Formats: sequence, structure tokens, C-alpha cells
Amino acid sequence: MTSDQLTGEVLLLEALPERWRSLRGAGPVRYDADQGVWQVLDHATVATVLADPATYSSDLSALTPTQPDFETFRQGNFVGMDPPEHRKLRTLVSQAFTPRVVQELGPRIEAVSARLLDAVADRERFDLVDALAYPLPIIVIAELLGIPAEEHRLFQEWASVLFGGDQLGEAPDMADLERALQAIAPTVREMNGYMLDHIRHRRAHPGDDLTSRLIAAEVDGVRLADQEMVGFVALLLVAGHITTTALLGNAVVTFDRNPGADAALRADPGLLPQAIEEVLRWLPPFPELGRRVTRPVVLGGHELPADALLMAHLGAANRDPARFDRPDEFDVTRRRNPHLTFGHGIHFCFGAPLARLEARIALRMLHERFRMLAVPSYAEVAFQNPAVIIGVRHLPIEVGRA
Repeated sequence: MTSDQLTGEVLLLEALPERWRSLRGAGPVRYDADQGVWQVLDHATVATVLADPATYSSDLSALTPTQPDFETFRQGNFVGMDPPEHRKLRTLVSQAFTPRVVQELGPRIEAVSARLLDAVADRERFDLVDALAYPLPIIVIAELLGIPAEEHRLFQEWASVLFGGDQLGEAPDMADLERALQAIAPTVREMNGYMLDHIRHRRAHPGDDLTSRLIAAEVDGVRLADQEMVGFVALLLVAGHITTTALLGNAVVTFDRNPGADAALRADPGLLPQAIEEVLRWLPPFPELGRRVTRPVVLGGHELPADALLMAHLGAANRDPARFDRPDEFDVTRRRNPHLTFGHGIHFCFGAPLARLEARIALRMLHERFRMLAVPSYAEVAFQNPAVIIGVRHLPIEVGRA
């Protein structure tokens, strides 16, 4: 996947790590006065923060702007919850989203990937995001939830609004976030209504899908009410695809920009799982995780007050030379790779096995179908706003067949 037109141009996805390295130069913990947040930048301290929800809370509602439609979504969004509420919802999804369920999706992921690639079989050029990286994971998660996959264009519109970051700069403050919430609110309202209708339909007509199993599941004799499930199912739908979409695009760009990576993978396809982990380390789709400090604490030699907003910087931690050999080198053969891209502790991403499986199958099939895959012009590549997510919106590629 090596472009014939590599230049000295520095892409957004290559400029970001340079910024992360410069941040880490000030030490493991620093205060960003412009944004009013503390940044944690080294691997050990980030892992410590993520492993201690009692001191570093995931519930940011007291610090961030509020909006009624987002409050409805927040009821089931266990990513922003602490124990014991988090345990209840995490246990529910664990009952329904088991490793066996994920592994059994392999043949379906292959079939969907094959159908999507068949649709561009006669083209020498196509947009990888539109053709594969977006529709593959959204079709898979929608089918898993019992949601009509043919409506994936609607879900793409939602994701575009929610993760587009069009209202935000690269370093948004609270005023920027409040304006963004108001702009996004109509989309969230539409999504909430759609999910509520879907949940009520599944409650009346249960099937063999994840939503039906979530409705039937209980923890300590308690089941979720319909309204509680709105944010829960919406989170599964949105988070269940956006990470894989970003991962696939980031992988193709990174392989293209690192001559030799594609050749190594074609020579030894068994390296693909390691290569995927290296892409995740190199370009984490969500490079920062917010936490609220619950009590005065000393961290990295700094005194942080209660209710301080803290950002655990996964991107910087993933390049920490104290934890990684040659951290600024992209190496698809890297074996020791304890990256924090999927989080750490109680909030470790439950969808990580599915994202890895989808990426492994999709990238393997791209290699099998195309003897050459290149990004002909980076002037035509559209990037996401890195303040929201690291990835590409559009990725035109050229392919060559055997």
C-alpha cells in the first residue's frame, strides 16, 4: 500500500504526534491554562488515573455544559458513569456481548466485506471510507442490535454530525462545547427517538438480537427501563462502528506513508494482528479521555484540586519512551505493545475484540484482492477534526489487481 507520490509534506496525522511529544517534554503532568484542564502525558500515570475511578471520575456532568437531549442519552451512557451504576450496565452488556458472540460474527464480517468490495470490483479508484471502512462496521453492529442495516446512511449522517467537530477548533473551551451541544442537539433528539421506537418494538416483538437480549437481561433482579436503554443502545450503535472506521482509514494511510510496512505484511500475513496493534498505538482514534478529580490529590508533583478537569492523553502515553522501545518508529513487527488506546481498568473498551476482528478481516481481504493499493493524492484526503476523533472522512485510493 505504498504511494508512488510520497513527498515531504507533513500530514495532519503525522503532525499530531509531534505535538504530543512536545507536550510530554514539560513532564508527566501539566496544566493547560488556555483550556483550563490538567493533562496527564506519560504511560504510567495515565494507567494509574484510568485504574482509579474513585479518585478520577468518568462522570463529567458537573463540569460540562448540559442540554436536555444529551441528558436523555446520558442515562444509558455507561462510559460516563462510575461504580456502582457503571457495574450494572457493564454487566448487562457483558451478558449479551460475549467473546463467543464476537467470534461467531467472523463469517458475517467476511461476507459483508466481500459484498462491499464486489461493488467496487470494476473500479481502479474509489473512496475507501465510503466503500468499506464506514459501511462494514455499521452494518455489522446494526445487524447485531436488530436494527435495519439498510438504514446505515442515516446512521452515517448521525455520526458525521456527532463526530464531525465542525463547531470546534482543535483546542475547544467550554463555550465552544456549549455551542456545539446546541448545534448537535437536533440530531441527538432524532437519534433518541429512533432508538426509543426500536427498543419498544423489540420489547413487544423480541428476537435473537443484542437489543432483545439486553431487554431480557438483569442484574441483581433489576432490568433497564426503555428510557434508560436509549443512550445504552445508541452508544453501542455509534461506538460500535466509529472506532473501526477510524482504524481502517488510519491503517491504510499509515501503511501508505511508511514504505516497507505493506511489503512486510504481504510477505508475512501472520503479522497483521501485530500491525493492527501498532496502528492503534500510533494513531488512537480517541487520543484523550476526560476525568474529574473527586478529591485534592498530588499527581506528577502537582497539586490538583477537587473537581479539576483532567485529560488522560493516550496519544502521548502511547509514545512514552519509558514504556516502548523506539516509540517514534512505526513497526508492524512490534511484539511488546502495551498501548492504552482501548483504555485501562473498568472502562476498557468492551468492543475492542470486535474492532480488532473487523480490521483483521477487512485488511486481509484488501491484500488478497489488490496487489497494489495507494493513496494517489493527499490533497484529496479529508481528515476528521482531531479534537473529536483521529481519522479520515474521505480517503480516495487507487488499486491494482493481480
